[in-house]
Amino acid sequence: MSNPHSAYEAQLDEQHEHRLRGGVLGLFDSVIMGLAGSAPAYSIAATTALLFGAVGLGGPAALLYCGFFMFGIVFAFKHLSNNESSAGAAYSWVRRGLHPIIGYLSGWSLVVSSLIFSVIATLPAGSNVLGLFSDSWANNKTLVTLFGALFFLAMVATVAAGVTVTVRVQIIMTCTEVALLILFALLAIFKAPHHTAFSWHWFAPSIFKGAGGFNGFVAGALLAAFYFWGWDVTANLNEETKSAKTTSGLGGVVGTVIVFFLYELFTIASNLVLTPAQLTDSNNAADILSVLGQEVWRGTGGKLIVVAVVLSTIATLETQLIQLTRTLFVMGRDHTMPKIFGTVHSDRKTPMASIVFVTVVVLGLFVGSQYIGSIANILTDGYNAIGLQICFYYAAAGLAVVVLYRKHLFKSVGNALLIGLWPLLGAIFMIFIFIKVIPGLNTTTKWIGLGSIGIGILPMLWYYFGLSTVIKNINAKYGSPYFVPPTKEDREAVLEEFEQNL
Repeated sequence: MSNPHSAYEAQLDEQHEHRLRGGVLGLFDSVIMGLAGSAPAYSIAATTALLFGAVGLGGPAALLYCGFFMFGIVFAFKHLSNNESSAGAAYSWVRRGLHPIIGYLSGWSLVVSSLIFSVIATLPAGSNVLGLFSDSWANNKTLVTLFGALFFLAMVATVAAGVTVTVRVQIIMTCTEVALLILFALLAIFKAPHHTAFSWHWFAPSIFKGAGGFNGFVAGALLAAFYFWGWDVTANLNEETKSAKTTSGLGGVVGTVIVFFLYELFTIASNLVLTPAQLTDSNNAADILSVLGQEVWRGTGGKLIVVAVVLSTIATLETQLIQLTRTLFVMGRDHTMPKIFGTVHSDRKTPMASIVFVTVVVLGLFVGSQYIGSIANILTDGYNAIGLQICFYYAAAGLAVVVLYRKHLFKSVGNALLIGLWPLLGAIFMIFIFIKVIPGLNTTTKWIGLGSIGIGILPMLWYYFGLSTVIKNINAKYGSPYFVPPTKEDREAVLEEFEQNL
């Protein structure tokens, strides 16, 4: 009798002609991709006003506490990648650590969150670029929609060209973006006039008492999770990274450390320089950094910060396309999505079928979304929905590393902290935020955030039970070997390999 799990491994071996281009990215490339994925300038521009609306001057505290728990998930990804290099990342790891169903829904959550993000990120992309030339153009919905669509297609072309082309572009854009952010942060903190005096109270838990109390903290934490999201693109690139079992995880850690300090700097700068009226003005919802730029450096100089936002938007759209298409690629390769998604272009070694599919879906959703509500509402609902999905698959990864390596947790203090306690706290925090925030969300956000995860059950059931397979083989129990739970022997082999990689 054959081992069904071996069938899953054999299925992967059969796909050798459809592999991504391996071993082309180094540690510096991985750090750059982690930075680009978190998109500091974009996240600051698009979310600062929403964070202020949720917690007032408590933004630095929300980012600090959420950042602490987020690093638990970062370390979980690092140690999970030490064992298995898969472009599916959490989709593949959670399968082995917890259960194939949870693994599939983790991958699906990343797919839908990236789709939603690609739609809402394209909006400020068009608006910010047009705003460099004319304020009236930036407020023209038709022009913004048209330019945003063209902007998105340019990002698709870069990703389709191959990972080496994408990374070269990212290095130039991300280094320029970070340099501009540091320049404006320093000007805001040390040169610009301050409307509010600095206070260490902004970092204290008690700050939330005047900002909705515990409910305000929960709302702020959900937005803070969105701030940090995106660093895990390094994991989706690990099949294309040199020494992937160490490089991709370390790249995610370093990238997250850098964006954490950038976020804290700019949240402090916003509290100091901008007035509450500016931060709560709905017209500033998508481009608060341009307002800050003019307060810091009047005239043309202040528009340089908009350049950072544009570069950041390009960068994060590219990294989200990478995460989305690589996850679909692995799902297609595993036969848990249409098999065509698991193929690559013969020369570029990019998952072209997945890229074409994503392009059509995103453009359709983007054009439609521009005519269903205000910009502020679209952004708020979209970010909160993504926050729910982030919490789900990050929590699953945090639990998976603890379960998978549980026999190694007490072999050293480092293992207990970085593989056990910290990832576990990160997972518990994500689950807690997920549960507590739902009652306070509006119906639209609930439908988008939870409904889109729920939709994933339909394709999962199709490939789990393998209706097409059962038609051919009535004795088949599973449609895809992916859904066969790992055997005890396989789990023990994982632990032995993990010891060798310590």
